[in-house]
Amino acid sequence: MTKSELVTLVAESRPDLTQKHAELVVNTIFDAMADALCAGDRIEIRGFGSFQVRTRSSRMGRNPKTGDSVQIAEKRVPFFKVGKELRERVDGE
Repeated sequence: MTKSELVTLVAESRPDLTQKHAELVVNTIFDAMADALCAGDRIEIRGFGSFQVRTRSSRMGRNPKTGDSVQIAEKRVPFFKVGKELRERVDGE
């Protein structure tokens, strides 16, 4: 499902919302989630899953073109852990 398909689904499920307002709702939710993750907060959506930021420590890597060793800096990456209800629903239990 793409973002535009999600916007269309929201607009169809709520006849009082126009396509433009549905897009605003979806964008607001995604922006709030991104802002929370950037701030280091954890997001938990019951029955769906949780999002959090994990830190990958720095390490030595290899440049595949030259074979030289390079230092890869520490970085923060988003991580999603699926909830029990969603896992069971997808698995068909």
